[in-house]
Amino acid sequence: MTKIKWLLLSTLSLSLSIGTASAAVSADEAAKLKTTLTPMGAEKAGNAAGTIPAWTGGLTQDVGGAKFGDVPVDPFPGEKPVLQITAKNASQYADKLSEGTQALLAKYPDTFRLDVYPTHRSAAAPDSVYQNTFANATRCKTTQNGLSVEGCYGGIPFPIPKTGNEVIWNFLLRVEAESIQMGYANIIGNADGTRTLASRGVENWQYPYYYKDGAADKWSGQYALLRFLTSEPPFKAGESLVTHDSINAEEPRQAWQYLVGQRRVRRAPTVGYDTPDFVASGANYFDEVHGFIGHPDRYDWKLVGKKELYIPYNDNRFHAEKRDDVFVANHLNPDKLRWELHRVWELEATVAPGKRHAVPKRRFFIDEDSWTVSLVDGYDAEGKLWRVSQVMPFVVPAIPAVVVKPVVIYNLQAKTYSVVQGLNGETYSVIARKPENFFTGTSVASGSVR
Repeated sequence: MTKIKWLLLSTLSLSLSIGTASAAVSADEAAKLKTTLTPMGAEKAGNAAGTIPAWTGGLTQDVGGAKFGDVPVDPFPGEKPVLQITAKNASQYADKLSEGTQALLAKYPDTFRLDVYPTHRSAAAPDSVYQNTFANATRCKTTQNGLSVEGCYGGIPFPIPKTGNEVIWNFLLRVEAESIQMGYANIIGNADGTRTLASRGVENWQYPYYYKDGAADKWSGQYALLRFLTSEPPFKAGESLVTHDSINAEEPRQAWQYLVGQRRVRRAPTVGYDTPDFVASGANYFDEVHGFIGHPDRYDWKLVGKKELYIPYNDNRFHAEKRDDVFVANHLNPDKLRWELHRVWELEATVAPGKRHAVPKRRFFIDEDSWTVSLVDGYDAEGKLWRVSQVMPFVVPAIPAVVVKPVVIYNLQAKTYSVVQGLNGETYSVIARKPENFFTGTSVASGSVR
């Protein structure tokens, strides 16, 4: 074979490989979702030490008691911490603490701690989600070198993941209600211990990937629609934003913003990635919302493996507290936050060749039961730990699911933090699906004029 022919064949082989789909798992492997694995792919058994129990179906029934919207205030009333981890004893538990958690314990040794409660594997989903997840296991594939998916619908796309891209898609396509409405407040924690309200308002989220009357061959590829309307502070009142997130790697997000001063809607192409989040006064990046939001194309995703880790979990009671009660100087109030021991998938994200991001390396810890991000450690260009995100999952039996919205992002170097979409003093309700024209720039203009 001549050198020219060899080069032509190599080029052809490369061109065919780019954009090809990764293989789904075999029917025999998928069958584990009905035996040793939960219907969403977690290990059904508990751990050997008995500190993580077996999964027995999750929390699917109304637990009674007080609620904020559709969220029960305390799913496990009367429980007390079984362990407190402080700066003094952190070394004993270092193998079950993320680097970011250890850094916060060291930075605020007198005030930051972990109150660890009994582990409850409360994650669940509707039966239709379980059925779709089982079908996805053998039909869903990644395409475009992991930057998109095909053949997926209505359930976890890769319940038995083999790659880092599959795990991050599991998070992006995690279980949600068709439609929710919630209040939110974005709070900035300043270095001097004071706090500032960045914005407050109402959000509507809708998830076309989980429409009950949908199917894989009818799905448009849009998986999350957002519309919010700001009510506070006064100078921001009336501002609004609509976003559409999609699996389309060529145009993963579309956004429209209504500006009160201009009284018009404009496209907002920079709402994403490492653009400072104007909704939170620029204190965090847009893709730090929910732990991670948007498209995964800026990073290469390495699946490190699975481990046991102390993470925030079942934090319904935290979200039900009054806003002023959930803070102390420099961080969240540890008296109010619930931590549990869970198995998590560890992902390492590094900036992809030819791409850029203000946070060139991140380490994600994703709960095996719900596929929600729980902790994120972000590193600067010199490899130093810089940003620590804590997501506070809560259980909503009305879906049923363990879901995430609020996140706190600590900037270790600036000694500041940003709480995004805080629920304290707000509500969270599962609502009937809205017409999709509700999530358009035109609708934003008509609903935002003041």
